[in-house]
Parts: sequence; C-alpha cells; structure tokens
Amino acid sequence: MPKKVYTGTVTKDLMDKTVTVAVSELTQHPLYKKTIKRTKKLKAHDEKNVCKKGDQVTVMESRPISKSKSWVVIKRTEQGA
Repeated sequence: MPKKVYTGTVTKDLMDKTVTVAVSELTQHPLYKKTIKRTKKLKAHDEKNVCKKGDQVTVMESRPISKSKSWVVIKRTEQGA
C-alpha cells in the first residue's frame, strides 16, 4: 500500500526537529452537496530544523516516531514571508 503524501503550511516550529503542518482539503457533503473546507493538523519530523512558520512543505506518512508524530517532511516547496 502506498504511503500518503500531503502538501500543507507550517503553523508552528517551536519544537526541536518537529513542525506542525496544517493540511486542508475541500470535500463535498454527501447529502447537501455543499463544499466544506476541512483542515488537519499533523506533527511532522524535520531532521535538519530548516522549516519555519509559513513555509509550504510536503509531508509523507512514516512509522511512528513518537506518540503523536508519524509524518516526515520530504521537501520545503516554498519559503514563507
């Protein structure tokens, strides 16, 4: 089974080697057909501490690294302002 890959924005970078990434997606309500924006907050492992708040990053699913961290930053797509 392939690993999930998401693109999101770094919202917090205060922890050592960990960033919080907000991943949002647009889904349609099954009954009312209204478009809903849903946001997930993922904790991702950033080995070199290069990601800063506001950066666009790509994260990939991995084995559990800690209690709440099971994602790894693959690359930093865009630098934040």
